[in-house]
Amino acid sequence: MPALRQANVSDHGTLVECVHQWWGDSRTPEQARELSLLLPRLFLQFFSGTSLILEDGTDIRAFLIGFYAADNDTEAYIHFVGVDPKLRGQGIARRLYTAFSQRAAEEGRTEARAITSPMNAGSIAFHRAMGFSLEKGDREDDGLSVHTSYDGPGQDRVCFYKKIAL
Repeated sequence: MPALRQANVSDHGTLVECVHQWWGDSRTPEQARELSLLLPRLFLQFFSGTSLILEDGTDIRAFLIGFYAADNDTEAYIHFVGVDPKLRGQGIARRLYTAFSQRAAEEGRTEARAITSPMNAGSIAFHRAMGFSLEKGDREDDGLSVHTSYDGPGQDRVCFYKKIAL
């Protein structure tokens, strides 16, 4: 069973390489590189204490980059999650989300948040299965509440929230 540990700044290069490799089957190399840009080093410099790595021996097999809101003491945010394609469907992402939520609740956080693209049906299904609710957006697409241009022009997102507790 892979071991769960706190992330370190020194994990950054490996995580970027994981993104390139793990999403290489569903994206072009350029798209995988663009996706890895969502994972700048600063997330590990400032949020390694709230981010998680799942290791099998010396290899990273999954990770969750998350942090607690600085502007309030109730919210925690899951920014980026990756699971080695060989381990998908085995409950690894669930394990990461559960561990993050438990740690956040221990720190007094009462709500977890996350976002995804409206086109990412797998992520939407996963979040719903994990008990996340959709935050009402400004439009609906096929029954899905969407926030138009959430991350800039043409970058629509689906926003999730979930109450968490010990």
